[in-house]
Amino acid sequence: MNRRLKTLLVKTKRQVFSEMIGNNPSLFHGEGYDFSELREYQVGDDIRKIEWTITAKLQKPYVKIFHEERELSIVAACMLGGSLFFGTERIKHDVVTEIAAIIGYSAVKNSDLFTGVVVGNGVESVERPTKRIFGVNRFIERVDGTSLLGRECDYIGGIRALFDRIKRKSILFVIGDFLAEVDLALLSRRHEVIAVIVRDRFEEHPVPLGQVHLVDPGSGATLNTNFSERSVKEYRAKVIENDRNLYRHLNRHRIRFVKIYTDEDPFGKLSRLFGGRA
Repeated sequence: MNRRLKTLLVKTKRQVFSEMIGNNPSLFHGEGYDFSELREYQVGDDIRKIEWTITAKLQKPYVKIFHEERELSIVAACMLGGSLFFGTERIKHDVVTEIAAIIGYSAVKNSDLFTGVVVGNGVESVERPTKRIFGVNRFIERVDGTSLLGRECDYIGGIRALFDRIKRKSILFVIGDFLAEVDLALLSRRHEVIAVIVRDRFEEHPVPLGQVHLVDPGSGATLNTNFSERSVKEYRAKVIENDRNLYRHLNRHRIRFVKIYTDEDPFGKLSRLFGGRA
């Protein structure tokens, strides 16, 4: 582990374990976390836990749910592509890494299960569910160590693969820059999905640069062009249209989201998302 990553993890660990109020039952507000001690029987449940009195009254089998079985499953899915190799304050890749660490450490602090997933053209690696800091650190090293040059991320195919891979109902954070078409509808039917959008302000508010040589870090394609006032307006219009469609999609499927810029503190933004518990 390099010094830069060690510094980031020490800072993040201190924020999560020292600055957050420790007497909350859970940092994350999962759907149904505070549900009743009884729920309708599901295939695979232990029949020894059936509550026969309630079952007889309601004519449907119900099972007892105990506290230790109500732990949340927290998943951080990092959408890693070449477009993250950009930033004016710091590169977006570093911010994605820090966000994943905050989520992972928060899950460990709350004794929830944490699963880390790297997504590119599909699900490329999965850190198995863990409650240990060691497991979170191993995943963060994998995210940080992923080379982005020449790497493209398929948001449509990757998220479909994620749906096939993550079976247990979870609070699922999808972390990326969302500069491509995305469809989270199917994923949101099984999980509580939260989109964490990582951007650099220059991407949304560029300035004319004149004659430039551009390189796409994902595909490696190059372009010599005059990035004029007109080019800026055209580019800006495309970004606005992309985000308009993205927000419409997220709102339609009741998916919570937060946008974090490279010059912002991810911990503060995520704390407010979780209910201002910092």
